[in-house]
Amino acid sequence: MHFRIFGLSLAVFLTLACSAPESDQGNIETAGKPNIVIIYLDDLGYGDMSAYGATQLFTPNMDRLANEGIRFTSGYATSATCTPSRYALLTGIYPWRNKDAKILPGTAPLLIDTAQMTVPKMLKAQGYSTGVVGKWHLGLGSGQTDWNGSISPGPNQVGFDYSYILAATQDRVPTVYIHNDRVDKLDPTDPIEVDYQKNFEGEPTGKDNPELTTMKWHHGHNNSIVNGIPRIGFMKGGKAALWNDTTMVDHFLTKAQAFVKSNKEKPFFLYYALQEPHVPRTPNPRFVGKSGLGPRGDVILEADWAIGEFIKTLEEEGILKNTLVIFSSDNGPVLNDGYYDDAVEKNGTHTPAGPLRGGKYSLLEAGTRVPFMVYWKGTVQPQVSDALVCQVDFLSSLAALTGSSIKGQDSENMLDAFLGKSHQGRESLILEATGRTALRKGDWVMIPPHKGNAVLQPVNIETGNLDEYQLYQVTADISQSNNLADSEPEKLKEMVQFYEGIVGKKVPEAQEIELK
Repeated sequence: MHFRIFGLSLAVFLTLACSAPESDQGNIETAGKPNIVIIYLDDLGYGDMSAYGATQLFTPNMDRLANEGIRFTSGYATSATCTPSRYALLTGIYPWRNKDAKILPGTAPLLIDTAQMTVPKMLKAQGYSTGVVGKWHLGLGSGQTDWNGSISPGPNQVGFDYSYILAATQDRVPTVYIHNDRVDKLDPTDPIEVDYQKNFEGEPTGKDNPELTTMKWHHGHNNSIVNGIPRIGFMKGGKAALWNDTTMVDHFLTKAQAFVKSNKEKPFFLYYALQEPHVPRTPNPRFVGKSGLGPRGDVILEADWAIGEFIKTLEEEGILKNTLVIFSSDNGPVLNDGYYDDAVEKNGTHTPAGPLRGGKYSLLEAGTRVPFMVYWKGTVQPQVSDALVCQVDFLSSLAALTGSSIKGQDSENMLDAFLGKSHQGRESLILEATGRTALRKGDWVMIPPHKGNAVLQPVNIETGNLDEYQLYQVTADISQSNNLADSEPEKLKEMVQFYEGIVGKKVPEAQEIELK
């Protein structure tokens, strides 16, 4: 019933818009459109929420979105690492089509072409105010970034009216917030210098000065020390602008709440990208020890709290019923991802990947199948959906929702599935992990032969690499324990032909797996 009402309302508004004076059309055309929020977590696994089966973690606010909205059991990121997934989410294009869509250093140029269509650009054309708060990790500038002036192009050049971000990830430099196109709170007398190749003279590092660190590095994270934490990359200066790791969640929450309050009079789109539970895991003292699972569990509870506070803001502002909330994660889970932080030792019986096999960096299911919920109070009815859906579909689906004719290159219109009107999802999906690709089609997953180690030793995760084809009927064998490539030769042939018909020769050679 709610769908009919919304559709009728939107039709009435559009009809009125066509007959209204030109000066009035802007207000009428946006009046029936919902606010849209994408809440995106970083490295949250399929089994990290109680709504998805976790018994050692209780996540009531995430669970609310899952239990009072649609909880998808086959919801995917496109990729098993962060930058590629974020690229696909915003552009509607598979990341394997872009050879540069891989884990980026903090000094990388903007990955998204400013002429390219994006979700915020499309929604802005539909009358929306657009904002991004949180982790960016899609590059900034043109490759020779001056961190002391205007940092452009960036989010504001690909469709966002407002941006308050960290450039890359919490574990790499520069360790400062960027408000629109400038470093927040930068003292011009203490300029920032950033380099990913060599250190600055006299600056301590995690490798050479472990006595200065409060968090010990395990692999890869042994360059500049900021707030006692050794990072990836080298940085000098900008002392007044350095972030406080333990208050980052609070800081981003405040910015997200402020965006909502200042833009509630017209439709808005907010991409709220929390940095947790990515390393370094630095829970606010309020959450230290709360999970019993160490800092990784603690930051998941902290993120859950922040989501609850954000939803409370929507309620208090009287706009929750007119706000579509989409929740997901950029890739699967990892325990030890570069620091000694007791993630392994204190994990206990918790299974971050749930019943899935693999994890971050992996072509197996736990690399890309992630928590995925759609919540719209009073419009989307509570349900569990097995529809095959993906974040790459946001562009075309949100365009359909808001009356735009835009369609992404690889983005399909899954609006009916996202609104719970249908449990019919995509026919197929190309999955990616560090340049390697696989196919999900219907009930089946096919992984072609890939070179490389079967297990990524530093993080203890299966990569999905074998020198032979793998074929799994994942609806019946969710843990991918039974390779049917030999016993189902016709199905394998069908899957291989379909896969080759999509990827052709455009897939880049598999990249060296970067543990970052």
